[in-house]
Amino acid sequence: MEPMKIVDFFDNEGVKDDLEAVSSGNQHDSKKGYLIKIPGYQIHSTSQVSDEHIVLSGRSSCHSYTGASELGFLNVDDSVISNSQPLPAEPLCRKFWNAGNYGDGLGSKVSSQYANNYLHVHPLFLHSNATSHRWVFGAIAELLDNAVDEIQNGATSVKVDNILNPKDGSPALLIQDNGGGMDPEAMRCCMSFGFSDKTSKSAIGQYGNGFKTGSMRLGADAIVFSSHMNDVVCTKSIGLLSYSFLTRAQLDRIVVPMVSYKCDTSTGYLEKLNHPEHFRSNMSLLLDWSPYRSEAEILKQFDDIENHGTKVIIFNLWLNDDGKLELDFDTDPEDIRIAGDIKKIDTSLARKRVNEQHLANRLHYSLRDYLSILYLRVPESFRIILRGQAVKLRNIADDLKDIEYIVYRPKSGGLEEALVVTTIGFLKEAPAVGIHGFNIYHKNRLILPFWPVVNGNRGRGVVGMLQADEVQPTHNKQDFERTSLFQKLEIRLKDMTWEYWDCYCHKIGCQGRKRKVPVGPLNPPKEKLLVTENPVALDNCSSHVPLSNTQGGSEQTYLTKRKTLGFIDQHEVKRQAVEKIETGLCCNQNVQMVDQETANLLEWNKKLIADCFAFEKAEEELILKVTQLRNKIEEAKLEYDRLLAEAVEY
Repeated sequence: MEPMKIVDFFDNEGVKDDLEAVSSGNQHDSKKGYLIKIPGYQIHSTSQVSDEHIVLSGRSSCHSYTGASELGFLNVDDSVISNSQPLPAEPLCRKFWNAGNYGDGLGSKVSSQYANNYLHVHPLFLHSNATSHRWVFGAIAELLDNAVDEIQNGATSVKVDNILNPKDGSPALLIQDNGGGMDPEAMRCCMSFGFSDKTSKSAIGQYGNGFKTGSMRLGADAIVFSSHMNDVVCTKSIGLLSYSFLTRAQLDRIVVPMVSYKCDTSTGYLEKLNHPEHFRSNMSLLLDWSPYRSEAEILKQFDDIENHGTKVIIFNLWLNDDGKLELDFDTDPEDIRIAGDIKKIDTSLARKRVNEQHLANRLHYSLRDYLSILYLRVPESFRIILRGQAVKLRNIADDLKDIEYIVYRPKSGGLEEALVVTTIGFLKEAPAVGIHGFNIYHKNRLILPFWPVVNGNRGRGVVGMLQADEVQPTHNKQDFERTSLFQKLEIRLKDMTWEYWDCYCHKIGCQGRKRKVPVGPLNPPKEKLLVTENPVALDNCSSHVPLSNTQGGSEQTYLTKRKTLGFIDQHEVKRQAVEKIETGLCCNQNVQMVDQETANLLEWNKKLIADCFAFEKAEEELILKVTQLRNKIEEAKLEYDRLLAEAVEY
């Protein structure tokens, strides 16, 4: 078996002195190198080290995750790992939750007198990091977030589809966008941990961890193709993140092979950006562990990417506990399902189908339904294409009736945060559908779908929607950090649900909770007499709450006691009745004032929402205009290159 070669380069200044010390004793033909031994492997570096930089100007492309004091890249140019032993025969466990068993739990160790001066990221971290996604659709959403963030760079679509692995015919998952793409340096950052260059406040991604957690949760291996146009220079980069390779080779650190090209857009000529030895080693590894058998097959993947965009192919997809693929591509040719995860609703036959087919239940196993509400709003020019068909985006507010808009101003640390407008109403299918809860978005991205804040029938069918940018989501974007601000929000949403239910439940044929009439200061006989003679006055004072018939049982007691009192001052009774009426009128005026203020506030909210939509519409139009202008610039550049070539010929 021919030795396997892996280029491994480093750029961490924390080990500069150690590398220079080792290199000084191994000079040959103006090159400096060092040797690190691994059981069954050897890493040999022949890097030239300049005075300013530990890394040579020559681009290397196979990376090892390490760091002197924190996780990152530790890069060494012109390194070669050669395999002197065949790979172990044990296949990788295809069930995700069992794939963390890594041999003896350690893997092959690096043995070098300088190896203790820096830290490595063990391949097991890829698996343990991906376990944050218990729900497989959450991992797909992570990868889609990267595509949506590319809207600001001109992206107009993202495609999600299944393809076949050319080597073995097994299913693979494809996610591709036509955004700005990544140059070689950006590709390295994408493959690293904890690096994020997204500075926009509207960007969904923030930790630089989404690609690793998302891809490794979906499958054991992921290959990335990215094309980037910078001025007139177009680069094409390929990187492979392979848990299969790392576990089969029993490495104790993460190694990522990568190759890059510079493309002449006028002639289509590709120039390799890597050192020849780097390129051969990395390409050899890519061909061994990717779905492709030749460099030509790999480069063919750029045919539909053109000059900008990114394509992610995840293969060796994980199996569930039943030994079947977690992702079901067969049940619906226009959808991707979670195998065997259809939620059954235990209810009457008349309502069973309505409940099971509702969006709130379908989104848990249907990717198309989940994607339809994943983003609160996207530009009209942007499309999510699932298995060849565009996803029809939905606004949950369109599925509600008797809608109210409620303003909430959260406070944290004594300071008032941004205003939050909550849309709340009954589902149009209520009360036949017993679903309830709030859909909470963060920076336009759905975090909690139909999150129930109350239990029981009080609140049945009440659904709300809001965007809470001030609350911090967890790193897997499937929940929120349980901060004091989030706890206050939860309490407010619970109160909001009950208040709405008590006001509107009669519209769906339900009876609300009856509130007790407050007892006045008068003694029971006179109070009862006033209620009998002037019930309207007391009604007005009790915020329009009707009297409860449960008090009728004590009426005989009141009448009996009243007879024993003998004489009753009728003038005093009438005076108190007049006072009650005046008090009731005062209450009415106060209620009317509050109602008027509420109406004014709601009108103000509607105006703000309308203004917001107008601004968003203008933003979409400007983004579209920028995209069109960029396309015209590219066309002009191509025309210029063509004319220049013709001029040179003459």
